[in-house]
Amino acid sequence: MTGGAHRVGKAITLELARAGADVIVLYNSSGEAAVGTAREAEALGVAAKIVQCDVADVKAVQQMAKDVRAQSGRLSVLVNSADWFAQDAFPTEDYETWRRVLDITVHGSFYVCNELAPLLLEQPQAAIVNIVDISVWHAWPGFTAHAVAKSGLLALTRQMALELAPTVRVNAVAPGPVMPMPHYSEERLRRSSERTLMKRWGEPEDAAKAVRFLAESDYVTGEVVRVDGGELIAMRSRSG
Repeated sequence: MTGGAHRVGKAITLELARAGADVIVLYNSSGEAAVGTAREAEALGVAAKIVQCDVADVKAVQQMAKDVRAQSGRLSVLVNSADWFAQDAFPTEDYETWRRVLDITVHGSFYVCNELAPLLLEQPQAAIVNIVDISVWHAWPGFTAHAVAKSGLLALTRQMALELAPTVRVNAVAPGPVMPMPHYSEERLRRSSERTLMKRWGEPEDAAKAVRFLAESDYVTGEVVRVDGGELIAMRSRSG
């Protein structure tokens, strides 16, 4: 589980633990949060490990994969939730933000899946779930790198579903407004909820339950499940 230490990633980690899965939390800089999440998972009666890894560093990912094989010996579900949610203008002089966002979301997810695929393929059935969002259908102003990266991850999802079938199913979950950023004002929270058909925010657990569904559903592959309270449909209706 990449990006599984906090926010929506933490909810996914704990939902899989509730399902009885032993979990491995991959983190880059959120070590304290990773420890806390692992302890909460262990309290649910499963084994939990934490592994530090910058997924944008291919050599670090290769070493992580060796460690996972040595420590666990098997892997049934892989969730790619790591990203860097950075705002960027276009046109821009800030090439570093562009590179870093794509390195984590696209290259990092590719590295992790590529290095762990042999372990997944050793199982009778296994699953990969990638976390995207509705920017793959509806462009977000000021988030060029993020939208392009999530779109690339969705394309990678479909390609891996083809390449790894029939042993490994590969799907994606696209959360909408399920967990606000800490700096959001009450007015911004209200506006965000009004943009959904449900007229309210969801919870991180809503996205986590969708991940669990895809991990357990053995006849679904190459698909994406939106957990957005109807936000994308509402956007389309307003622009029509």
